[in-house]
Amino acid sequence: MHCAELVDVRAAAAADARCISDDAVALDNGEFAKRVRSVAGLLAQRGVRRGDVVATLLPNRVELVVILLAAWRLGAAVTPINPALTDSEAAYQLEDSAARLVVLDNRPSPAGTADALDVADLWTPDDDTPDNDTPQDTPVLDPDGLALLIYTSGTTGKPKGVMLDHANLTAMCEMALASFEFDGSDHCLLVLPLFHVNGIVVSVLTPLLAGASTTIAGRFSPDRFFADVERCRPTYFSAVPAIYAMLSNLPDSVRPDTSSLRFVICGAAPMPAELIERFERRYGVVLVEGYGLSEGTCASTVNPLSGVRKPGTVGLPMAGQRVELVDSEGNRVPPGESGEVVISGPNVMRGYLNRPGETAKTVVDGWLHTGDVGRFDEDGYLVLVDRVKDMIIRGGENIYPKEIESVLYQHPSVLEVAVVGRPHEVYGEVPVGYVSLRDQAGVTVEELLEHARAHLSKYKVPVELTLLASLPKNSVGKIDKPTLRSSFTTTV
Repeated sequence: MHCAELVDVRAAAAADARCISDDAVALDNGEFAKRVRSVAGLLAQRGVRRGDVVATLLPNRVELVVILLAAWRLGAAVTPINPALTDSEAAYQLEDSAARLVVLDNRPSPAGTADALDVADLWTPDDDTPDNDTPQDTPVLDPDGLALLIYTSGTTGKPKGVMLDHANLTAMCEMALASFEFDGSDHCLLVLPLFHVNGIVVSVLTPLLAGASTTIAGRFSPDRFFADVERCRPTYFSAVPAIYAMLSNLPDSVRPDTSSLRFVICGAAPMPAELIERFERRYGVVLVEGYGLSEGTCASTVNPLSGVRKPGTVGLPMAGQRVELVDSEGNRVPPGESGEVVISGPNVMRGYLNRPGETAKTVVDGWLHTGDVGRFDEDGYLVLVDRVKDMIIRGGENIYPKEIESVLYQHPSVLEVAVVGRPHEVYGEVPVGYVSLRDQAGVTVEELLEHARAHLSKYKVPVELTLLASLPKNSVGKIDKPTLRSSFTTTV
């Protein structure tokens, strides 16, 4: 099903059934369809046409999803902007995407060429009859039409707009439906940001296409999260390792009722096996880890929900995709060896907006080059070794930070860890580590280094460990290694 059709299909099938809600509003299928059509009419009145781009500069809320479906109904694309961005950062995305209209939430419009619309002008939360009731009865259904412009985090330069068309989204949602066995009885609790493709695909589009429902929890807070679970009774949620680390570190007195959850999903960054086991053991919930990129419309491998799950791996290739490992020349590596992960399938992006050169380097003969190093185990499960760019070369020896991080994660006092390369005048680079500890952990740096020495070759042991209250994160919850590297001002 084309995503622009789901509004009408759901309303025709069961108008009174639960659809989507947040802290302020709850819509059934009929109400959701009415508001999507109304907002589509409003966007059309503001000049939005097929092929245009609509930007949203909003926190997680129902209106963002309505705008998404309304724009698609007109054949327009959407670029969601992180509301935490500064005006200059947001203005860059508006200008780069050539957005015709930006929908804002109680803030001035950033400098740029886009027209602005305040979200309050769409409707009021208690109003069942939106001011603009001009229905758009015939949605534009173009599989090749641009659907989303998702901007990368920009840690190595200006953010790039990842172009995803409706065929990408349809393929990805069908793969997720099959992998997670969704049906109309499911209910998602959305905690990830809706400016990221994971939140849009896994927590909104896939459940809505399955006939299921979504509750938007707003900004994640470990103190309120399980109260939301007990109140909303979701059957699943999707989160990142940092969220699972915070939940695992809650006081022992926190014993929530998690019986409604049939599983939870982890993505965006590799999750240590020790943290997976800790979370599952404490809360009695199956945790399924997957792997993918925005350039691949979200996910490419996943540990089976029904089958053998292997913590420490990111699972098997999803049906409909091919995942291979290649060397620096693009040749497939022999079985058992490590190589760059490359992906092909109908989920691979159209390219980077206005960047044909970077697109050509990233998608080669239909294969998406991820920049991740991995290996397949004996059963074909993908094990991520590290990022190509994160590899540390110490005096000619290759060191993968993830190996060191995995060892440190085995220590029961460690909550989070990041290892990066620091410039060195003799060796070129040396590994240094940053660690945050579990509450009330009294371990010393020397004890952590002794633990590392017991499990790692001498050249892999960090030359220095720094204890931090928490590790810096980027906008999607990944540990922000570029920020850690930026602290280096002198050589050792």
